[in-house]
Amino acid sequence: MSMRVAIVDDEELARARLARLCRTHADVEVVGDFGDASEASRELPGLGADLVFLDIRMPQHDGFDVASAIAGMSTEVVFVTAYDEYAVRAFAAGAVDYLLKPVDGAGVSRALDRVRTRTPRAGSTRIAVRDGGRFIFVMTNEVDVVSAAGNYVELRAGGKVYSLRATLASMVARLDASEFVRVHRSALVRVDRIASIEPLFRGEYLVTLSDGTTLTSSRSQRAALRGALGLPA
Repeated sequence: MSMRVAIVDDEELARARLARLCRTHADVEVVGDFGDASEASRELPGLGADLVFLDIRMPQHDGFDVASAIAGMSTEVVFVTAYDEYAVRAFAAGAVDYLLKPVDGAGVSRALDRVRTRTPRAGSTRIAVRDGGRFIFVMTNEVDVVSAAGNYVELRAGGKVYSLRATLASMVARLDASEFVRVHRSALVRVDRIASIEPLFRGEYLVTLSDGTTLTSSRSQRAALRGALGLPA
């Protein structure tokens, strides 16, 4: 299961270095890269990141402002700075680590290990999505369908559709594999919402959900679909 990581730093080279060090870990996916604290404060709540590496001194707003914007979420914070005088305040703000620049691989590895022991990433119980000018939380047990839409995914839940800047692959990593099944390359369906399946052509199925929504499964997902429903392959 991958760890979703975001990086916030106004220095492009610092962001690139952190991203490179993170990508040396097979279970880490860099899902956000922000050079502006205001943009990070707006976008981070919708990313579903497990961890954010966060610079402290930035123009206009500092890293503590960003940390406040995501307070109460499941995102862990590691502060990254060239200054050691903020350490007490950083840990008081709930940081799991405090790295001094220039950051090295050992520091990043230590921070990632600390998050691995603290953060349950599979089967996340809620997802933050933008609804107009605010963020709301959609419970995963309310989601019927997750479908790819360009650089976004659409969540269909409670009769509404929400857009989230993410990839379908990242949603597969976040959701409980025992509760969702991939019916084709662009869509996941909650298994207990499937009311019926009807054979079509060449291994495809017409999948009907309990609310009447229909999707067509692909031949390549035939075995996964039948297995999720307890049917023989």
